Amino acid sequence: MGTITTVNPATGKNIDSYEELARDAAIAKVDACHEAFTQWKLKSLEDRADVIKNIGKALRDNKEELAQLMTEEVGKLIGDSRDEVELCAAICDYTAGCGPAELAPEPRDPSNAGRGIVSYEPIGVVYGIQPWNFPAYQVIRYSIANLMAGNGVLLKHASNCTGSGLMIEKIFREGGLPENLFTVLVVDHDTSDAIIECNKLRGVTLTGSDDAGKHVAEAAGKVLKPLVLELGSNDAYMVLEDADLDLAAEVCTQARLYNNGQTCINGKRFIVTDKVYDAFLEKFVDRFKAITPGDPTDEDSDMGPMARTDLRETVHEQVEKSVAKGAKIECGGKIPEGDGAFYPATVLTNVEPGQPAYDDEIFGPVASVIRAKDDEDAIRLANDSRYGLGGGILSKDEDRAIELASKHFDTGMVFINVYGVADPSMPFGGVKNSGYGREHGGFGMREFTNAKSIFVGAQ
Repeated sequence: MGTITTVNPATGKNIDSYEELARDAAIAKVDACHEAFTQWKLKSLEDRADVIKNIGKALRDNKEELAQLMTEEVGKLIGDSRDEVELCAAICDYTAGCGPAELAPEPRDPSNAGRGIVSYEPIGVVYGIQPWNFPAYQVIRYSIANLMAGNGVLLKHASNCTGSGLMIEKIFREGGLPENLFTVLVVDHDTSDAIIECNKLRGVTLTGSDDAGKHVAEAAGKVLKPLVLELGSNDAYMVLEDADLDLAAEVCTQARLYNNGQTCINGKRFIVTDKVYDAFLEKFVDRFKAITPGDPTDEDSDMGPMARTDLRETVHEQVEKSVAKGAKIECGGKIPEGDGAFYPATVLTNVEPGQPAYDDEIFGPVASVIRAKDDEDAIRLANDSRYGLGGGILSKDEDRAIELASKHFDTGMVFINVYGVADPSMPFGGVKNSGYGREHGGFGMREFTNAKSIFVGAQ
């Protein structure tokens, strides 16, 4: 067994330490979750919804304490942490409100029986492996949907936000969730793989890198466990020839720098048509130059630190490799002196295939600006990625932008003249190396259910 020590990325100081569970102890928690599931699955949809509504209230009651802890553990701006908790509570409200209808039995008219019923039944214990960039939202997104469906839920959270995971477990209990139905597992990667193999574990969901997704998909595939993956991205925001450039610069800046540039659906590549390239770049760079990283607990800070110093080193290495292969730094690009994992808002141009800034996901406040010949070339460049999570279109012609988004943009989500993270009413997920399966919008509640066909003979 090892020890996890969480570290404040704004100061470099230790926060707390946690002992990892031995394998036998972790497996025992899987068994306990399954036992709790056997009772929870018998609850009516309405009774489950009542508990989930109460969890939303408990999240709001504990908003400030949880927000402060998230900011301390991962460096989020305190305002963003508060907004995150509020989004989590809204997910509970949405799920409690629409869950009973989404999961209600459906009548069918089969040709080989008097009538048919499609029943959405829970499958058992679902294991979530989650990242650090949204310590509460990543957990709530999959857990609330699965609890509504009647499943039990396990969580392996990222080590650097262990405290946030354990606080969420406490909040769930405060909201009235039965003992052991949602359980945090503080375990290492080997024990995590062993949990996937447990007979009483019936489904796995992961949010993380595509490399992590391949590993977990292989482990789950060996034991034929269903899987939802939300993986990396290199989202493109296209600034078309008719775009409002002031709006485009504002939206694209927010898209790249929200959550300190550490969000799966941050804009990362900004593809700008030749006609407006120079004018957009000037406005965009001016906005980045005006961003000053600071104490994330200070309401006036523009941007906090990255979540860990090793993550900052990775981002800086990607910038340096891109520059060595021809990219140009327009602003930022240097690690500042002083404590913490701060990195400046950075804009790269002359970005081309073969550079990390073009090919890979840079998970930090670094924007790649790419020149396109015209609008048609912009959509070609946007789709020239192994990823396909989200993306954006900036254009005054809304109908044409919707046409491009629906028929030509090869991603799971598209934002037109706006940047957004997630909404409970809209499906969330991607294609290609960004993973598969959907959460939110009612889809997540059915991902780990058994769509059971029941045939009833005529009387």
